[in-house]
Amino acid sequence: MNLINKQWHLVSRPSGEASPDNFRLVEAPVPELQDGQLLVRHHYLSVDPYMRGRMNEGKSYAAAQPLNEVMQGGTVGEVAASKSDAYRVGDRVVGMGGWQQYQVVDGAQRGLLRKVDAAQVPLAAYLGAVGMPGVTAWVGLNTIIAPKAGETVVVSAASGAVGSVVGQLAKARGCRAVGLAGGPEKCRAVTEEFGFDACIDYRAHPDLKSLSAALKAACPDGIDGYFENVGGLILDAVLLRANAFARIALCGMIAGYDGAPIPMAAPQLLLVNRIKLQGFIVTEHMEHWPAALQELGTLVATGKLKYRESIAQGIEAAPEAFIGMLKGRNFGKQLVKLV
Repeated sequence: MNLINKQWHLVSRPSGEASPDNFRLVEAPVPELQDGQLLVRHHYLSVDPYMRGRMNEGKSYAAAQPLNEVMQGGTVGEVAASKSDAYRVGDRVVGMGGWQQYQVVDGAQRGLLRKVDAAQVPLAAYLGAVGMPGVTAWVGLNTIIAPKAGETVVVSAASGAVGSVVGQLAKARGCRAVGLAGGPEKCRAVTEEFGFDACIDYRAHPDLKSLSAALKAACPDGIDGYFENVGGLILDAVLLRANAFARIALCGMIAGYDGAPIPMAAPQLLLVNRIKLQGFIVTEHMEHWPAALQELGTLVATGKLKYRESIAQGIEAAPEAFIGMLKGRNFGKQLVKLV
């Protein structure tokens, strides 16, 4: 075949913020296929906030990313060559191929790849609204917040790949959806594109008193459900406005991804208001994936679920796209386009 595969390896663990120096671009030959194997050429790779936690060595919900190996992550692409009866050249597939141009896969190993239909749903969406981020939104909203029509659901990072889906699903279930996002442009998209009832620019409210007042104005009936992606000041402000028996789906805490502690201002409010706060990892809820993907795929195919993408060009751009995403420079799902 004589193909060269460009790969990004993690070569050092960050102390504080991640930097380009933590990564190295490596070129390796693509091995010849053995019987039963197939070669996937990646069209897009995904960069996600959870990857920052895996770069650390400490205890976390996922094993640490090994050093001097390909950065792990979601990919979507097509079968470029096949010696497997289960896959044909041209099949579109989603997997966890990592930050590289090609991946050799054992076709007999279940769960490594999922065939997808690129005719109904754009290929890149299988890494976003109809992929792990969309399913994360679906699982957190439906299994933890479990909203009832008429309730108020608040979503942090509401313009992002997960948050934007949470709000749209909440609206479809008859709720008032209120988002938080950084900057007027993102807030405008949250209400005008994604259909939230209101959006608060957290950058305009840098202290607890101001942010809490903004939430009170946007949530006149209090807060029944909160989908948490950020932590810190936003969580403190939400707790001040939460109703009795509110439910919080704890999906991410991007405020603490660089390792700094995130104290809570008034944790006693969890008791006072009998609030349920539950952390969750979407890969531990595989029983919900088929129903989630069915609903999300239908909504995207029929134009009822809107989403945004930030697309960096070329494998070389992956580390900068990742670091920019952690700093909130992206708008919607951050992808790297390889083909």
